[in-house]
Amino acid sequence: MTRGKKKQLLSFYERAARSIVDAGYAWEVDWQRRRLALPFTEHDLLREAAWVILCSGFREAAVRKRFDYVSLCFCDWESAIEITESRRECIETAFPSFRNEAKLNAIAAVAERVCSYGFEDMRTRIAHGPIAELQAFPFVGPITSWHLAKNLGLDVAKNDRHLARIAVNHGFSDAHDICEILSDATGEPRSVIDTVLWRYASLNAASSNTPACTQSHQYP
Repeated sequence: MTRGKKKQLLSFYERAARSIVDAGYAWEVDWQRRRLALPFTEHDLLREAAWVILCSGFREAAVRKRFDYVSLCFCDWESAIEITESRRECIETAFPSFRNEAKLNAIAAVAERVCSYGFEDMRTRIAHGPIAELQAFPFVGPITSWHLAKNLGLDVAKNDRHLARIAVNHGFSDAHDICEILSDATGEPRSVIDTVLWRYASLNAASSNTPACTQSHQYP
């Protein structure tokens, strides 16, 4: 890696960080920093897994409009046992708002998996092998597993199409590569850098009418 490439990438990141603050998205960065500081709870795991499952192939804004209602239908993510015991009711009440039975069943299956191991055991399993463990959830694949890990507070980046494009445009291999380089240069966690770059790319995609992929469902 040449010094010029690294300098160009750092300059791009600094511009992106200023841009998202100006656009009113500093709270997303703050949310990501807070996630790093706290261990995830059962509520966090169920909620973030559901968010990633629902967002797969859908626009963030479309899922956001429906997510509060779906959350209520799934016991507000308070208990995997409660969701499992009320599986049919949860899915049937959520379906009019989010008409994709396969994804609603997938959310219920996550709760069942958490039940089968117990939350503390599941959290330990995720800590020891996060990507492999999260990919055991339905609708969570090679890219979305990194998305879910990041939303749970792990210091990782996801190589979605926005970040992959940024990496290629700057002469690097992938998002993991550029986030690692920028983390070393700035001292910021990789997950925070991912958040900055994704939001910047998303804003630019929206301005050019290009469909955006998904991020976390943080609220200001």
